[in-house]
Amino acid sequence: MTADNHDTLEPTLFSAVITPHRSLNNIGFVVLMLVFGLASFFSGMAFLMMGAWPVFGFFGLDVLLLFLAFRINYRRAAAFEQVTVTPSLLIVRKVSYRGQVREWQLNPLWARLEREEYEEYGIARLFLVSRGKQLTIGSFLGPDEKAGFAQELGRALGEARRGPVRTTIS
Repeated sequence: MTADNHDTLEPTLFSAVITPHRSLNNIGFVVLMLVFGLASFFSGMAFLMMGAWPVFGFFGLDVLLLFLAFRINYRRAAAFEQVTVTPSLLIVRKVSYRGQVREWQLNPLWARLEREEYEEYGIARLFLVSRGKQLTIGSFLGPDEKAGFAQELGRALGEARRGPVRTTIS
């Protein structure tokens, strides 16, 4: 099946691509690294002038570790989930940051959307249940985003269960 349903005559009832949220863009990353690097350099120089030369190396190590942590974070941001609902098929496709693809095809008539919800937190977990098995979806989303996603996906599953609407032209 292609992403735009050219090989079937079924309409797409719902389609969403869920990606991890990253609050710091590339420019912000460069600015942060420059500020942190300069602050570490000047602090390290102060310790170097006082004779505590090993401290200078530890300041450099801090900058390197922060840089590596952000690079790993940005690399993992390449992961995503794609959820597509047609009248006869519910497809969940998860792509890891390494490019590994896992895909599940479910019948939307038998799939249920369930949620684990806490009063003080909101929706903690969304999952699809079909044939007694659970598939977690939307793990990248925050509680409010999960609520909106669950509402739209639930609406699409309900529409798939009702079947195609046929109108007659008189």
